[in-house]
This record gives sequence, structure tokens and C-alpha cells, in this order.
Amino acid sequence: MKSCRYLAAFSRLVALAIAAALAAACAGGPSRPVEAFNLETPRPFGYQIGDTVPMRILVQTRPGVQLQPASLPKPGPLNRWLNLRRIELVEAGADAYRIDLEYQVFYAPLEVKALTIPGFALRFSQYGQTVEESVPPWQFTLAPLRELIARQDVDGEYLRPDQPPALLSTAAVRTNLALALAAAAVLGLKLARQYGYLPWFARRSPFKTAEKRLRRLAPAELGAGLAALHSAFNATYGAPVFGHRLPDFLRAHPEFGQIQSELVWFFDYSNRFFFAGQPDLAGADLDRLQKLCGWCRAIERGSR
Repeated sequence: MKSCRYLAAFSRLVALAIAAALAAACAGGPSRPVEAFNLETPRPFGYQIGDTVPMRILVQTRPGVQLQPASLPKPGPLNRWLNLRRIELVEAGADAYRIDLEYQVFYAPLEVKALTIPGFALRFSQYGQTVEESVPPWQFTLAPLRELIARQDVDGEYLRPDQPPALLSTAAVRTNLALALAAAAVLGLKLARQYGYLPWFARRSPFKTAEKRLRRLAPAELGAGLAALHSAFNATYGAPVFGHRLPDFLRAHPEFGQIQSELVWFFDYSNRFFFAGQPDLAGADLDRLQKLCGWCRAIERGSR
């Protein structure tokens, strides 16, 4: 009986030792929800009023742990001299987060001053429970913009103008402007020559001459109008043009092919007027002749 009691006590001691070992093993295992936390900050000096300060937070969590976005600070004024301009949450991988922040400083110190960007707490959810990880505050120094010593000249005044800005190079602009003006001048001269505004450099325009003459004719002077138009065709072709030579004229000047039917009428009418003894002094024929000359004039200067 005594040996049985010793055996039972020994069994209890072994069980307690095993339980203690298991508890110690469990206590020594990783229990924190955040496995890695890194705050990346820029240089802590050399800032002035209006400068921006970027910061980055890198977080690696255990599986199943989720960052609560509502725990992030909201963009806007944090105090009277500090603004949070931008905050961006990026999932950088499996159970990894990157938080980019950008602060802007509006403090105007009279001397170099140490300032602190306040910290905040990030909350994580794990199996229905909430845990926090603190982002520590960050200290930096801010320098003044103005001189600390007011300098004066002999008259007791301090006048020092700002440095004038550097002038931009306008060589390319002047070159482009000169090229544009030259191109515009060439085009203007070409148009002026095309429309006959340069009499000393006028384009050869036989139909323009014929058109001016036809405008001054009376219906009884139809023969003079036909002769004027014949002269224009001859001058354009460089040789006398008759009805049977109209195809040769059109091959040499295909632009007149668009009014071929009117040209056939003209040469047939002229042949009947001069050689068939059928003079027709009707004003309607003179009007048609003037219209034909106007079409030829438009083709001659390239506007038809």
C-alpha cells in the first residue's frame, strides 16, 4: 500500500512537470499580432515653414490579423502648425501593409526650434479582439526664414532688393517666329499674285482680260465677245484653238474638262456665228458667254 502511494505521488509530479513545460513552451512562442513594424523617416533637420515631411510605416502581421483603416489619422490640420496633407494605405503583400504619410509644417520660428510630429495608435483585429500598435512621435528641427539680426545702412535703413529672376532663353521662339513670318509672307505674295494684286509680277491671265472686255460689251457686240474669248483660249494653249482641236486643248489643260459641254457649245456657236452666216444678237447668248468666261477665269486662277 505504501509503494502505491509513492507511485501515485510520483505520477502527479510528472504530470505537473509536463504541464509546466507545455505552459512554458506556449508562453515562449510568438503571440504578438504584429511580427514586424518599421517607421521610415527622413532627415530630422533642415526644414523651414511650408516644407513637407514624408514618412512611411511598414507593417507585417501574423496570418488572420487585419488592420483597421478607421484607426488611421484623417488628412487635415493636426494642430495650429501641422497639417496631414496625404495618407495612403497600400497592401504590400500577404499580411503586409505600407502606410505613406505626408505632413506640412506652418510654424514660423524666430530661431532653430525642435518640433514633434505626434504619434498615433494603429488598431488590428484578431479573432474578434482588437489589439493596438503605437506609432511613436518623431522630432525634427525647423529653421527660420528671416535674418535674426536686422542690418542697417548708414542712413538707418535696410534696403536690399531681391535677386532678379534669370531670363528665359527666347532664341527658339524668335527662330520659330521668323520662320512663321517668312512662310506667311511667301503665301501672301503667292495669293496676291494668284488674284492679280501685283501688276508688276502679275500672272498671265488671258481669261481675266477677256472677262473685263465682255463686261463692257452690248448685246449687238456679240462678235467682239466671241473674238475676245477665242483670244483667251489661243493665249492659254499657245496656238489657235478651233472646234476640231478642242480635244488637244483639253489634253494640254485637263482642268477645263469640267466645263467641256460648255466649251463644245462655245466653239459650235462661234462656228455658226462667223462661218455659217447665222449671227444671233440675242442678249441671252452674251450672258451665257460671260458666264462661260467667268468659269474659265475661275479655273485659270485655281479656285474652281
